[in-house]
Amino acid sequence: MDLESIRLLIRDKLDDGRLPHDSVTKAWGGPSDGEVCSVCDTVLAVNQLVMEGTTRGRRQLQFHVRCFQIWEDERRTPGARY
Repeated sequence: MDLESIRLLIRDKLDDGRLPHDSVTKAWGGPSDGEVCSVCDTVLAVNQLVMEGTTRGRRQLQFHVRCFQIWEDERRTPGARY
């Protein structure tokens, strides 16, 4: 998936609440165990690094590193449509 497609998907998920606007309260990274990315809904391969986090509401999120970085950028964008 290209960067612009990921960015648009994140905006849609922020708009409808599938992704939070708030940051995660705790974040860590490590090797994937086959988690599904909270952004692009694809399985992270075992040889990929997964970024995981917990929200204030104790919601667990898993991301590809690139998806995590774009989500962090999009949720902080001033004047965003959400």
